[in-house]
Formats: sequence, structure tokens, C-alpha cells
Amino acid sequence: MALDPDRVSTVTFDSYSTLVDVEAAEAALADRVADPEPVSRLWRSRSLAYTFVANAVDAYQPFYEMNRDALTHALAAHGVDLPDAERDEILAVYHELEVFDDVRDAIGRLRDAGYDCYVLSNGDPEMLASLVDHADIADLVADTISADEVETFKPAAELYRHGAARTGTPIDEVVHATAGWFDVLGARHAGMQAAWIDRKGTPWEPFGGDPDVTVETLHELADLLGA
Repeated sequence: MALDPDRVSTVTFDSYSTLVDVEAAEAALADRVADPEPVSRLWRSRSLAYTFVANAVDAYQPFYEMNRDALTHALAAHGVDLPDAERDEILAVYHELEVFDDVRDAIGRLRDAGYDCYVLSNGDPEMLASLVDHADIADLVADTISADEVETFKPAAELYRHGAARTGTPIDEVVHATAGWFDVLGARHAGMQAAWIDRKGTPWEPFGGDPDVTVETLHELADLLGA
């Protein structure tokens, strides 16, 4: 597939790993865990796995609570026992994750070129409000759209269709920009175009189809859309 810029009027952005760096959460573990990297990696992978399973077994809870449960598991799996107050402090890092350098300028370019820009995320509304504030993009995005509104996580088609409806855009006029491979597949399955933001040169997943376009930065996407 290839991106068709002429069909795009709205751009939706994933949040975690796309606008902000979830790997920065490792720093919150560093003062409390002897080897924070594997704990951080398991925390993130379990957090995503829980959302996939929740969709299948009707066990929705807000993403912050999914993240809490995933952190609890990751700490226990590595034999780390922390009091609740310290776990809450680690979790709170999700309200102020490091923002990728291209985010504000690239979204500004797209907005100035006439594209409506939204955040479409698994994050619950409070998390997304913090993200928008921390990334300093409140003046650039029209709104945030949370999985909490439909109590269904990515990559379920229901969330992307809800997102398109919330933007008031036909779904085939939306391009979804994301660093998540499963998010690419979910968006395309629902009827959006999908841009994979591959900042690290990661091999694409060998099933389920390809992104409409792969770029290293949001600026490259803005270039392709003529912004």
C-alpha cells in the first residue's frame, strides 16, 4: 500500500511511543530497582498485553489501572517489593514522559496546512490531558480521543471508528500516525490509512499487511502531506 495524501483531511496521533517516549519511564525505576531496564521492558509489554486480553474477555479498566497492574507484575516478577506510595510515584511518570523533539513543530506544520489533528489513544482522559499539557500541544490539537470513551482498547476497530466519528471525518480521510505495529494494523483494518513512525529502524511485523507509509519522524509525514 502507499499513502494517498489527496484522501487525507484529518491526522490522528497515537500517544505513547509516538508523541512521548515510554522508555523514559525506566528512569523512575532507577532509584528503586537494581536493574531497571528489564523491569521497565516487562512493565510495558504486560501493560499492552493486558489491553489485548481485556478486549477479548471483557475486562476493561482505565489504562492507568492497567499500567498499575502491569507494574505490580513486573516488580513481583523481578523480586522487587515496594510500598504503594512508591509504586504511585513510579506510575506518575506517565504524566510527564519525555516528548520527542519533532512533536510540536511537526503537528504545528500539519495544523497550519489545514489538517485537523487529534490524539487517539488507549490512555484515559486524565493521562491524555497531562500529555497534551506536558508536550505543549494544546493549541495545536483539536481534541483528545480516549479508549475510555468506548471502554475498548486498540487494535479493536470500534475505537478507530469512534475516533473518526468524533473528528467528524469519513474514516477513509483519516491517516493515523503511530509507532505501534498493532496500532497500524488496527487503524488500517478499521478503514484508516496508517503511517508507521519507526524511529528506531525496527523490522516490520511479517503478517497482517503493511503500513501505508513508514517514516522515521513526524516531519517526514508532514512532508508527504505537503505541510
